[in-house]
Amino acid sequence: MNLCIALLFLAGSCVLYSETAKTASSVPENYKLVYKQAFESKESLGEFVATDKRVWKWGKEKGVGFIEHFGKSKYKYKVRSPYNIALVDGIEVKDFILDAKLRQTGKEYGHRDMCVFYNFKDRSHFYYTHVASVTDNHAHNCFVVNDKPRTKISHETTQGHKWSSREWHDIRLVREHSSGKIEVYVNDFDKPIMRAKDKTFEWGRVGFGSFDDTGRVAAIRLYAPESRKPNAGDPFEEGRQK
Repeated sequence: MNLCIALLFLAGSCVLYSETAKTASSVPENYKLVYKQAFESKESLGEFVATDKRVWKWGKEKGVGFIEHFGKSKYKYKVRSPYNIALVDGIEVKDFILDAKLRQTGKEYGHRDMCVFYNFKDRSHFYYTHVASVTDNHAHNCFVVNDKPRTKISHETTQGHKWSSREWHDIRLVREHSSGKIEVYVNDFDKPIMRAKDKTFEWGRVGFGSFDDTGRVAAIRLYAPESRKPNAGDPFEEGRQK
C-alpha cells in the first residue's frame, strides 16, 4: 500500500512539474512574473477596479478561488464597449504574456462571452479580446476602442468557442508592442485562436469581464520584461451609476 501511495504521489508530482516546465519554457527569458493572483481570500477582490463592484464577488469552489461577475453593471459610457470590466489596479505593462482561467456561467447564445482587456489607458482607449460562441464583426474577435465604438482588428479567428465543453478554460494572451502582435490562445497554447496586429497603445492595465454576460476569473499570472504603477486612478468614475 505504501509503495502504491508513493508511486501515485510521484506521478502527480511529475504532472505538476511538467505543466510548470511547459509554462516556464514558453515565456521569454527576459520576462518575469510581475503579478499573480490565486484568489485565496475575499480580500483579493480589492486588488481590482471595476465598472460596478456591486456585481462582482469572491468565491471558492472545488478548491479553486475566483472572482465572479454575476450581473450586469450599472454603467454607461459614450463609447460603446463592454459593460462588465475589472482591471488589475496596481500595475501597467506594455509587452506581456497574460495567463488565466475563465469560466462562463451564462446561458448559451451566439454572443455568449468572456473578455480580456489590455493596454488599458483610460475608458476611451484600450484593447479587448471577446471570446464568444459565434464569430461576427462584433463577437469572437480582437477589438480596439480608440475614442469611438469598438473596431475589429483581428485578421485571424475561429468560428467560435464552446464554453460548455468544460468548466474552466485556460487562456493566454500575448502582446508585443514593437511588432503590434496580439495572439490569443484557449486551452491549447501551441495554436492561437486569434491573431491581430496593432501598435496604437503602449502602456496600460490588464483585466477581465464580459460585454454583458456572467462569468468567473481564476489563477492570473502576468509575465512582462518590465512593469510600472498606473498614473491614473479610477477610470470608470465618470460612467458609474449610483
